[in-house]
Amino acid sequence: MSQALEKAREFLEQQKAFRLGELLTESSHPKTRRLSQTIGGDVQAGVRMLQSVDDEIPFALERIFAQDSFGRLVEALHEAMRTGHRIYFTGCGATGRLSILLEAAWREFWRRTEPDDFRMADLCVSVMAGGDFALIKSVEGFEDFTDFGRHQIKEAGVKKDDVVVAITEGGETSFVIGAAWQGLDVGAHVFFVYNNPTDLLRRHVQRSREVIDEPRIHKLDLATGPMAITGSTRMQATTAELLVVGAAMEIALAKQVGCVLHTVSSYRRLFENLLIQLSRPETVAAIARAVELEEQVYRNRGLVTYLAGSLILDVLTDTTERSPTFMIPPFRRHGDTSSPVSWAFVKDPQHPTEQAWHEMLRREPRGLTWGPAVFKELNAPAHIQANPLKLDNAEIWRFRIGNEPDPSRTNAPDSMLVQVGHLQSQKSKIKDQKFERTAAVTFGPTAEPLDVDEHIHVPCDLPASPLRLWEHLAIKLILNTLSTATMVRMGRVIGNAMVWVSPSNKKLIDRGCRLIVHQTGCRYEHACEVLHEAMEELAERAKRGEEVPSPVAMAIERIQSGVEKTL
Repeated sequence: MSQALEKAREFLEQQKAFRLGELLTESSHPKTRRLSQTIGGDVQAGVRMLQSVDDEIPFALERIFAQDSFGRLVEALHEAMRTGHRIYFTGCGATGRLSILLEAAWREFWRRTEPDDFRMADLCVSVMAGGDFALIKSVEGFEDFTDFGRHQIKEAGVKKDDVVVAITEGGETSFVIGAAWQGLDVGAHVFFVYNNPTDLLRRHVQRSREVIDEPRIHKLDLATGPMAITGSTRMQATTAELLVVGAAMEIALAKQVGCVLHTVSSYRRLFENLLIQLSRPETVAAIARAVELEEQVYRNRGLVTYLAGSLILDVLTDTTERSPTFMIPPFRRHGDTSSPVSWAFVKDPQHPTEQAWHEMLRREPRGLTWGPAVFKELNAPAHIQANPLKLDNAEIWRFRIGNEPDPSRTNAPDSMLVQVGHLQSQKSKIKDQKFERTAAVTFGPTAEPLDVDEHIHVPCDLPASPLRLWEHLAIKLILNTLSTATMVRMGRVIGNAMVWVSPSNKKLIDRGCRLIVHQTGCRYEHACEVLHEAMEELAERAKRGEEVPSPVAMAIERIQSGVEKTL
């Protein structure tokens, strides 16, 4: 039996806990089932179709905010602020990046109000699976292990009476569940935040049921429905998490500093108003034009480089998440001349890389320095113990997000520099760089002229708030729609199924198998075998520095053509 088939059989026999097809976050949304066909003929219609799923979030907010656990979360956050206990946000993938964003927003608030007092700034800590390295490049398999979550948050220093907000879109991520249990074990106040209906999650996932049934853990159900792209929880699920957890933070913070802020009910009204503004015809046309620009560059085999100042973390998050979602090359480290160059990248126009990382996070990066002994203690798979991943700060700094020149961004047949966000932070350019074209995508109530080939402005109100929550929500909604619509136009989605997903963990392997079944009608077991064969072949090609297709897309093509019978 080939190694690929052995891995497929092992997954089928031993990883049934990761068969998640019954969950609402993994289901297909009826509104977008013909997304690829629609957007192929009319970009604006496709953009509006994607936005129509965001429109469902406000209807769930009344139920979400009415939960006792939301009020308890506000109280627990305020008490931690008052008594000097720490607040931990933890997640994997999109929720890990959300956790880092919440910490950075908190730190930025205190930098503005008490620049010389680090005590309050240090009360908020993010714990992302794989450490800060995973912010920019997914760490394979980290989210699959409960013990990893336990160890990482323990290493971060969680103690009695701290607050742990464990955020998981599906509600079943092993790493986040491990972090929640560790918090409970040391006497912290633990909140479990998820985006599937509680009863559905309890019924189908044992590890989730154990957390939900634990009375000492507070549960916050943020279910809003299926995602616009099947299983793509970086979209509506993480948007709801940013809004709800961000609102809880702001309300607690307002109590702490004694200022008047929005009421709980006003968050729904303000969010609904933001969605209305983003769905206006002129706004949809602006986003569609940005989609067309990016598509032109990619079809010319070119590259897009974003410039971002104060919102660089938001822009980096979206560009990072395009790689596993649509199987495009991830960000390339400095010194790597063999791997494919990422289609999109982001740079800070004002600071060199190490300072840019500090400015973005509002602190030094927290890389992991786990060696073989730690992975052995955590019962990691043998291949991880034998070859521990390098996740420390030295590796993080190899991702050159600063203003150093990078010829790889302009050596392609086409290149575009895109300024994003606030105008005042976009004045300087990357040193000595010559791009084929320049553009700007800005948002807010007004627009000032910029010296670029094309300036796209998305008009919307941005109410003031301590964590600048409305700016973060606006840029997230705009970039999620822009990047998703572009990738659909590039053929990375069929209907609303992301068949170019990268199956980098057990949940995504299951999702890949289900997508193959949906597209071909074959048995799940056969889909799993062909997928693992494709994964093995493409891994070898990737080692040679090739830009490879998605193994899911390859498996679908092989089954439909009958090629897999000869493997």
